[in-house]
Amino acid sequence: MIYSFKGFIPVVHPSSFVHPMATVTGNVIIGKDVYIGPGCALRGDWGGIEIADGCNVQENCTIHMFPGVTVKLEEAAHIGHGAIIHGAHIGRNVMVGMNAVVMDEVEVGDESIIGAMTFVPANTIIPPRSLVVGNPGKVIKQVSDEMIAWKTKGTQLYQSLPKDIQDHWQECTALPELPADRPSQEKLYEIWNKIKNQ
Repeated sequence: MIYSFKGFIPVVHPSSFVHPMATVTGNVIIGKDVYIGPGCALRGDWGGIEIADGCNVQENCTIHMFPGVTVKLEEAAHIGHGAIIHGAHIGRNVMVGMNAVVMDEVEVGDESIIGAMTFVPANTIIPPRSLVVGNPGKVIKQVSDEMIAWKTKGTQLYQSLPKDIQDHWQECTALPELPADRPSQEKLYEIWNKIKNQ
């Protein structure tokens, strides 16, 4: 659901996918190969939202701001299910975990990871490659090369998802029972606990 507001019409690159059950309003600019999941609210009514190439904003996320502020997600930012970004600047190749809250005037440095359910208070400056957890969020260590490689691979799955959806997604009627010829799904990714314990 795409809405203009006070003369601002959202801009979405054709290679990106915005789910029909997401709501994108006003001064919003979405770059290439971006995934916006169902239930997302991107409200560019009082300020702007700029989402760079290769980002993903997963199901039920909210992006908003105080008047006059522009929220920026730099290239390959990865915003997990249910997270809230309010007036913050999210650096390149950052991961914001599920149900995390990142508040106004926060600067998240490149390649940082914000843990699930973390609350990052307003005006916090997070250095690059920081792992942040808790309420309030605190830097507990530096992100390793192994961790950022794992994050980058996960984001690459989301970068390929818009084209996969454009090629294969279609409305259908549910089957009443499991068919004998149901296809199997390929294994695309290992969860972090399995990787670090190998």
